Amino acid sequence: MKPALVACGVLALLGACAPEGQEVSRGAAVPEYLGIETQLLEGDLVNFQVSMKGAGGRADVARFAECAAAQYTLIRGYGFARHLRTNVTEQGGIWRGDAIYTISPALPRGLKTIDAEVVAAHCAENGIPAV
Repeated sequence: MKPALVACGVLALLGACAPEGQEVSRGAAVPEYLGIETQLLEGDLVNFQVSMKGAGGRADVARFAECAAAQYTLIRGYGFARHLRTNVTEQGGIWRGDAIYTISPALPRGLKTIDAEVVAAHCAENGIPAV
């Protein structure tokens, strides 16, 4: 094997080498999950307040809130949740999400439903913390 290929293989593992014609993403922030607060609003309606640094954008914050909702749903003995809304703000490098979900034992009506077990497993696999 050529030394240049070995070096490139090692550097690729470190994110410093890419196939010809492709750019390497450098300096991507590593997410730092700062906290989750939950509040049962009424019946099956739950508010999740999440905060993090290093988010790549609104979707990362929403995903963090979804992970919190999935785990909370399981803790409460339910299997499903339905997303109602998520508001995201960023100030001084701190991203905050304010999300509302309903939780239920059966698959709720609506388009933005989640299977809590599946989502919680996906979050654990990707290192996203939950409640």
